[in-house]
Amino acid sequence: MKPATQYTKSGRINIAYQVFGSGSIDLVYIPGWVSNIDWMWACPELVDFLQELGKIARVILFDKRGTGLSDRVVELSTLEERMDDIRAVMDAVGSQKAVLFGHSEGGSVSALFAATYPNRTISLITFGVFAKRRYAPDYPWAPTDEERQVVYDMIENNWGSGDMGLESLAPSKANDKVFMDWLASYFRSGASPSAAMVLTKMNTEVDIIDILGTIKVPTLLMQRTHDIDVKIEEGRFIAERIQGAKFVEFTGRDHLFWVGNTKEVLETMRAFILGVKPIRNYQEQLFTIVAARIISLENVDANPEELIRQFVEQYRGKVVQYNRQTFIAIFEGPSKAVHCSIDLVDAIQSMSAQLAIGIHIREGAVDEAHFISGETEAFVDAMLQLAKPNQILVTQTVKSLLSGAGVSFTQYKAVYETLSGESFLLFSVTDPLSADEKAGQISPKKVLQNDSFLENVLQSIDTHLENELFGVEMLCREIGISERQLQRKLKAVTNKSPNQLITSVRLHRAKELLMGSEFGIAEAAFKTGFANPSYFSKCFKKEFGSSPSDLLLLSR
Repeated sequence: MKPATQYTKSGRINIAYQVFGSGSIDLVYIPGWVSNIDWMWACPELVDFLQELGKIARVILFDKRGTGLSDRVVELSTLEERMDDIRAVMDAVGSQKAVLFGHSEGGSVSALFAATYPNRTISLITFGVFAKRRYAPDYPWAPTDEERQVVYDMIENNWGSGDMGLESLAPSKANDKVFMDWLASYFRSGASPSAAMVLTKMNTEVDIIDILGTIKVPTLLMQRTHDIDVKIEEGRFIAERIQGAKFVEFTGRDHLFWVGNTKEVLETMRAFILGVKPIRNYQEQLFTIVAARIISLENVDANPEELIRQFVEQYRGKVVQYNRQTFIAIFEGPSKAVHCSIDLVDAIQSMSAQLAIGIHIREGAVDEAHFISGETEAFVDAMLQLAKPNQILVTQTVKSLLSGAGVSFTQYKAVYETLSGESFLLFSVTDPLSADEKAGQISPKKVLQNDSFLENVLQSIDTHLENELFGVEMLCREIGISERQLQRKLKAVTNKSPNQLITSVRLHRAKELLMGSEFGIAEAAFKTGFANPSYFSKCFKKEFGSSPSDLLLLSR
């Protein structure tokens, strides 16, 4: 029996989730690429697998933002935002710690979560995962750009109908028409063609190699020896870099864990889950470190400390060291660190000062009082010597985790070398806004205190939801940027224009009202800024593939 679908908020985005199972251990399944938790229950093979897991664990399923039943107001998300979605779902069901089960592309965020939040992770289990999705001499098993282009072409030409060429994911089911039809429908119900495209291109840029060594939780990696989609060498490569990881190879070619020799897979998972003795508390976790040098304070009495702390806390970071010349802050992820740094560089100029900033990711003590180690101090010294005024330098590790964050990079001439002898390429962060555009910025109508530009935009739209006249011009005034700036930034972080985003948010909020069974179609339309119920119904069907009346019938 399919469990009830519920929703929780990750920021202002609704995340769909389901919970089932009688086990005493929590397990969060992080699916690959795109998903639809309702459609999972239309596949007997997947249902059998999930129900077996439910005998040993309380299983938590969810669709990441932009896919499946979760809000699709954005078509792409960073690894950091996906971690936020996992935490939001765990919080919603009262799960303090859970086993993470990541499949394929879901392995990247699972690994990053385990390294960043080890004290919320019992263990890490993966199936058919990869460390990067683009060929490189040191990772020759990943697809070449030409091979990735074949996938892009498939999405562009065959996503809506026709041959999606999914047989390589489940060769043992290639001649099972019912299964292959379900698989194609599952993917199509999980994302629109444009969302599938941007997600695929974003995944091409992700690289988690540098963070593998920071994973300390018990780890089980599984893969089939002749997996066509992800090569067995990739699994071995990852296992070698995670301390104490157990790597299990199964015979077969299937990339999907729920077909083929599933009994062996389930037995391996069951033995591992029940055999792990959780560590009560980890003393270290992965942090993003921001080190900055404060330059040219003309007013000797001016102290930017309060401003700096305000921005850092807004982006969910902490200032762990501060003096009049430098400061160090830590963040849970690189996207918040970089966007906070961009805002700080701009804000500090109002005090006739400049910042030179370096950003890196490394393990640090959970107790921030002991965070400033010799390695961290060496990083701070090295990066601050290299960074120029009004410049933000990031290491290759940081850049590799920022796909979808809406920032650009230029390779820097210098290389950062750690005390242990590791070398990291450096990149200068390029703000997507030009100097002329920044000069044309307008003061925001009111201060919006969220930890991302997108959250500020969504807050503004939600505030004026019932106002049918609210549009791009009013949104620009509230956010404090020009229409051209808004267009560019939203395209970078959502793949939508401002008008498309406003309409999408209105429709998703209307869907919430209708599902709550308290409002009729006309009321829901008026409450979300649609003056014409007929036009609302037309837009609703285009967004969700079914009419508001169909949704009302299902929810009642």
